[in-house]
Amino acid sequence: MDKTYLNKFIINLLIFSIILGAIAYALTFLLPENYFSPALPFLFPFFFAITILVLNFLIKSTTKKFNSFINRFMMATFLKLMVYMTVLIIYVFTNKPDAIPFILSFFILYVAYTFFEVIAMLKFTKTESKK
Repeated sequence: MDKTYLNKFIINLLIFSIILGAIAYALTFLLPENYFSPALPFLFPFFFAITILVLNFLIKSTTKKFNSFINRFMMATFLKLMVYMTVLIIYVFTNKPDAIPFILSFFILYVAYTFFEVIAMLKFTKTESKK
């Protein structure tokens, strides 16, 4: 079940990422050029990969007892936030003129991918609890 769910999740995440990318692309025609970071196309694969890694780790941790899952969930969330903060800080300090568009793009994608990940994890735990 874990592999099947993960494969379905990856396909759904890919579709979600393509939709987000299409929206971002469409907005480039509607909004001024300085609203978009040149790094935006690279953020999609970054969030895609991190989301898959975290969800895979969390799915594997559901096989253990509940306390262990909570600890692993908190650890995964903390590590994910540290990776995100590190990327943000490094990019902002190395590309100061692009800081605001990058931070806004990063934040919007962070919220979107986190929302998608939480919904997927809730669906998975709901189906696992029914077994």
